[in-house]
Amino acid sequence: MSTLAPQAISTKRLDLLPLRVEHAPEMATVLSDPALHTFIGGTPDTPQALRSRYQRMTAGSPDPAISWLNWVIRLRDESCLTGTVQATISPSGHGPVAEIAWVVGPSWQGRGIATEAARELVDWLSQQPVHTVIAHIHPEHRASAAVATAAGLTPTDEWHDGEIRWHRTIGR
Repeated sequence: MSTLAPQAISTKRLDLLPLRVEHAPEMATVLSDPALHTFIGGTPDTPQALRSRYQRMTAGSPDPAISWLNWVIRLRDESCLTGTVQATISPSGHGPVAEIAWVVGPSWQGRGIATEAARELVDWLSQQPVHTVIAHIHPEHRASAAVATAAGLTPTDEWHDGEIRWHRTIGR
C-alpha cells in the first residue's frame, strides 16, 4: 500500500482541511478546556507544544507502511476551527485498517459537528484502499459512542487500553 495523504473534504457545513503547523495557535484555544481530557487523559497543550506536535504529525509516520492523516474541522459559517479528525492507516492481514478519532472543542459540541466530520471521513476512507475502520472509545463516553454509531461503526467485545474497540468493514 502506498502512503495516503489527507485531502480537503467539504460537507454541508464543514471543511476538513489537511492539518498544518500554522493551525496550532487557533487549535490550542479550541482544545484548551481540561474537560476534553476527561476520557483520554493528559492536559491541554500550550500553543508551542501543539506546534511541535503538529510538526511531528505533518512530517508523517516514520514507518512507510503507516499513513498519518490529520485534518482540522472548520465551521464554514463561523470561519473558525472547531476540532480535528484523524485516521492512521496500517496494514493488516485483512487489508489496510484505518483507526479514526475525533475531537471537537466544548464551545461547538452538541451541534453535530463531530458526527458530520466523522461520517464524511469514513465516506472518504471508503473510497481509499482501506478495508476496515476502527475507533477506540471509553465505555462511559456516550457522545463519542453516538458519533461512532452515526459513522456506521459498531462496538465489539474487544478492549484496548480501557476502551472499547468499534469496527466497520468498508472494503470489498
